[in-house]
Amino acid sequence: MTSPNASGGPWSDLERPPLNARVLRQALLLPEGLWSSLDVVASTGSTNSDLAARAAELPEGAVLVAEEQTSGRGRLDRTWSAPARSGLFLSVLLKPDVPAHRLGWLPLLTGVAAATGLVKAAGADISLKWPNDLLVTVDGEERKAGGILAERAGEDGVVVGLGVNVSLRAEELPVPTAGSLLLAGAVSTDRDTLLRAVLRSLADWYGAWVRADGDPEASGVRAAYEADCATLGRRVRADLPGERMLEGEAVSLDGDGRLVVATEGGGTEAVGAGDIVHLRATG
Repeated sequence: MTSPNASGGPWSDLERPPLNARVLRQALLLPEGLWSSLDVVASTGSTNSDLAARAAELPEGAVLVAEEQTSGRGRLDRTWSAPARSGLFLSVLLKPDVPAHRLGWLPLLTGVAAATGLVKAAGADISLKWPNDLLVTVDGEERKAGGILAERAGEDGVVVGLGVNVSLRAEELPVPTAGSLLLAGAVSTDRDTLLRAVLRSLADWYGAWVRADGDPEASGVRAAYEADCATLGRRVRADLPGERMLEGEAVSLDGDGRLVVATEGGGTEAVGAGDIVHLRATG
């Protein structure tokens, strides 16, 4: 049997088979559906960069999936890397006709959709860390298993990238705080099934949000995010632009999807950008 750590072609690791692009297209590219095209590439630097470069010529609903990303990006220019075929590495092109001030809900909506789809298909408990992380529990510890990056593309487009560690093994973890669905006890790590579930869930949540004119209340996005958010109710530290730091309790989300932090002085501040660190567990 091929060594699990071998490198090479798409069948070099039999526990990590390649995605079946033909079957995925048959399942997801429906006449009245959101997804208009789906391409799977063996390797690329960044699916977000590739899709953004073609945003002007592509219709809404284009999906680009990579079996491996060599220069994947997260928030704050962090890198994202993982062995080939060990996860879901994809970007989607969306062109939401909603008020600009509500676009901040798009990465949060994607988190809700990804968590909903993965819980259903993988059977692993997933929570959300504001604004763009997917968390799992491994050996009683909270670990990051996925991330989301939304970027404007062209005049009316937004490229939303999603990376999820699916079958990453303990010895492959890039940092001790990382995790994967496999390590969290998922009942399935079949990436075809997981990808279908995520994209179907995203289409449902996105459709409801657009029909509600981006309203997080009317679409149900806010309630769903708050229900799954591991950040709310915890003491956090926000490392903000300009080397400023804010510490307090994360109490709510405001109407634009910003995190509201209650400070020790009795005031509150809405955080729209920055890095959030969980300082203590809920309860």
